[in-house]
Amino acid sequence: MVKQARAELTRQQIVSGAAAQFEKTGYGSTSMSDIVEGAGTTKGALYFHFASKDELAQFVIAEQHRMSIESVQSISATSASPLEKTIMLTHEMARQIVEEPIVRAGIRLTLELSTFEGPVEPYADWINACTELMQQAKDSGQIKPSVDVAALGRFIPAAFTGVQLVSNVITRRSDLTERVDEMWQLLLPGIVSGPAAGDIDRLVKARWEPAAA
Repeated sequence: MVKQARAELTRQQIVSGAAAQFEKTGYGSTSMSDIVEGAGTTKGALYFHFASKDELAQFVIAEQHRMSIESVQSISATSASPLEKTIMLTHEMARQIVEEPIVRAGIRLTLELSTFEGPVEPYADWINACTELMQQAKDSGQIKPSVDVAALGRFIPAAFTGVQLVSNVITRRSDLTERVDEMWQLLLPGIVSGPAAGDIDRLVKARWEPAAA
């Protein structure tokens, strides 16, 4: 049991070190030696847990994806309206990007590796979640009947990705919360209907607080 616990701690140390290095220099410019140095471990320990840089990168992406899916499930289980849930989801993604190194690394790796037939699941699942929530919003009368739900489901992750990338370049994401609010302030007037049309300011402020660990 002691050996298993030590091995798990070493694995976590390697993953954390790799995430920090991938976020800093990207996949192509990061070597296994860089990861060993950043993680403060040995090559033997690294190769015991991960056979290659690609396997390690895929694990970081999978961890980021797992965290995102858990957020989708938790937010979907709340009593908030479909539009509020979608806005909460984008703000939770923003929080994770700012506060979680593995999320930042996973997003960078997904963007870089997608050029070479990398993983599409993180974005595909996010699109599906947004599409489902927008369909619920349409069915409940929150958004206009003329809105193309599938197109909107694709647009929201794409818009958020652009917003967070530009925020990263200009302010290192220090203004990301404000830029996400701005995104919704611009988007909502074109899609909401009924009572929601007069409730945009409140909708934009929708937030979800993850349970304390």
